Amino acid sequence: MIRVLIADDQEMVRAGFRMILESQDDLEVVGDVSNGVDAVRVAKETRPDVCLMDIRMPGIDGLEATKQLAGPEATDPIKVVVVTTFDLDEYVEAALRNGASGFLLKDAGPALLVEAVHAAVRGDALVSPQITVRLLKHFAQPPTPQRRPAKANPAAEALTERELVVVRAAARGLTNGEIGQELFMSLSTVKTHLASAQAKIRARNRVETAAWAWRSGLMED
Repeated sequence: MIRVLIADDQEMVRAGFRMILESQDDLEVVGDVSNGVDAVRVAKETRPDVCLMDIRMPGIDGLEATKQLAGPEATDPIKVVVVTTFDLDEYVEAALRNGASGFLLKDAGPALLVEAVHAAVRGDALVSPQITVRLLKHFAQPPTPQRRPAKANPAAEALTERELVVVRAAARGLTNGEIGQELFMSLSTVKTHLASAQAKIRARNRVETAAWAWRSGLMED
C-alpha cells in the first residue's frame, strides 16, 4: 500500500482528497492535517510515502513545510506533491526548488491526483498540464551575448551522449516509459542513465533535472 498524508486548511478539500485516494486499492490515507506545522510533525511521525501539500496554510505555509520535509537539508526526505489553487510562477519554482516531487492544481481532477501520487513514488514528477509549458519557459534563461552554448556547459560535458538525450526527454515532460519507447531503451536503462545524470549534475529529483536542462540551454537545439 502507498501511504499518503493530506495537508490542507480546508476540511472539504481534505475530505474530497481522502475519498479519491481511498477509492484506489493501493492507496491508504494515514492522516490529514490543516496547517504546515502539523504537516511537518505528522509526516515525521508517520513517515508516509507521499505528502499532498497545500501552499496557503496557517502556522508555516506549504512551501516552508515542503522545504523541511523534502529540501536539501532534510536528512530523511519525504516525497511531497504540492496541490494548490494558485499556479503563480513564484509558487511553482519555490515548491520545486524546495524539493517537491510534483505541482498539481486542485481542479486537475481525480485521475491526475492519483497519478501524481503514483508518479512521486516511482521517482517521476507530475506537473499540471496547464502550467507545464509556462514552467519550462520560466526556468529557461533569456539568451545573452555572454551565455555559453550547451556543449560549453561543464556539467553538460560530464554527461554521456545517451545521458544527454535522456535528460532532454525528461525535460520535455516524458515519463520513463515514454522515454524508453521513444529512444528504444528498456525501462531499467532509462532509469540508469537518468540516475547517473542526476548524480553528475547534483539534482535531487526529476524536476530539478528538467529545470537544470532548461536553464543550461540544453533544450535549444
